[in-house]
Amino acid sequence: MRCTLIFAATLLLLPELASAQGDAAAGKAKSAICAACHGANGKATIATYPNLAGQNYDYIVYALNAYKSGARSGGQAAIMQAQAAKLSAEDIANLAAYFSGL
Repeated sequence: MRCTLIFAATLLLLPELASAQGDAAAGKAKSAICAACHGANGKATIATYPNLAGQNYDYIVYALNAYKSGARSGGQAAIMQAQAAKLSAEDIANLAAYFSGL
């Protein structure tokens, strides 16, 4: 009986957990600017830029927030800091959902 209750509670929470991970369709719409360096499908054509396709959701959120706050530097940090500064928390979650799902 206890396992059934836990399972039922988990099923009720799944939609909330999914929305906490962002909206991939909204992320795809927002990703056009990313394509210039990271490729239209998240696979960079320039060796010095990382692929975003298939990256871990939490890592993308972490990286974008680190660029946004200025905590991340080096490499192309100035470009990424400028891009990330324009993103809301919802934008970041949506982009992470899109790229991690590729």
